[in-house]
Amino acid sequence: MKSLFNIAVKRFNIRGAHSSAAAQTLRGDMCKELKTKVLRLLPPTSNGPSLHQEDQTGAAGILSCTVKALKEGNVVAVPTDTIYGLACLAQNSKAIRKTYDIKGRNGQKPLAICVGEIQDIYKYCKVTVKETLLENLLPGPVTLVFERSEALNKDLNPFTSLVGVRIPDHSFMRRLCQMCGEPLALTSANISSQTSTVAVHEFQELWPRLAVVVDGGPIGDQSRLGSTVVDLSVLGKHRIIRPGCALSSTVDVLEHQYGLSEDPGEA
Repeated sequence: MKSLFNIAVKRFNIRGAHSSAAAQTLRGDMCKELKTKVLRLLPPTSNGPSLHQEDQTGAAGILSCTVKALKEGNVVAVPTDTIYGLACLAQNSKAIRKTYDIKGRNGQKPLAICVGEIQDIYKYCKVTVKETLLENLLPGPVTLVFERSEALNKDLNPFTSLVGVRIPDHSFMRRLCQMCGEPLALTSANISSQTSTVAVHEFQELWPRLAVVVDGGPIGDQSRLGSTVVDLSVLGKHRIIRPGCALSSTVDVLEHQYGLSEDPGEA
């Protein structure tokens, strides 16, 4: 797993650097009140020094506070490997409804789930492909759609027997899922039908309705296409639901490496 990030923290209306003591105080306030809106992740430079112990503690604090917010039924904003997302616990029906409300999302549009490890997929999905195929695509900018298992909250996408599952290629997100110990429901951080976001200021109007906004800086992929979504629920076949940002490489794995044929399905 990649190293966790060097952390700096800022309040909702405060900008600029803080001393270690001040940053620690802000982290404490955040944990107690969940009213400090923005937690800023600063990725380490390639030639910079390794993390100091206080930085590692800070990273753990950011994760712990975000987990706390999720466990209390809140919705948070998080960076992924493609675009910014809104996340809540997939097994918490009230939090799911809150997510739809925040986005103004059509209740018939599904939410994906996000997990930390490939083995987690087998708990919540009926997997129809070889594990090596999963390992070739994940972690990465791909959402795989399978039949859902009985373990998944029935209030999540009750209108379909399918569910999309992601493991973003993003160390913070993977660790967050691992610490939660259950899947996150994940959708794009924007008002429904508006443009996907690659920086936190782009969805600033949503901040007051979120417990935590994790600022990972601008996301490198500026395409805003989101993950490639592919239905693998039919044995031996694949169907592209959304081309996304990794279409070509995903189809190459599915067809050329594993021999899955294209299933046009329904539009």
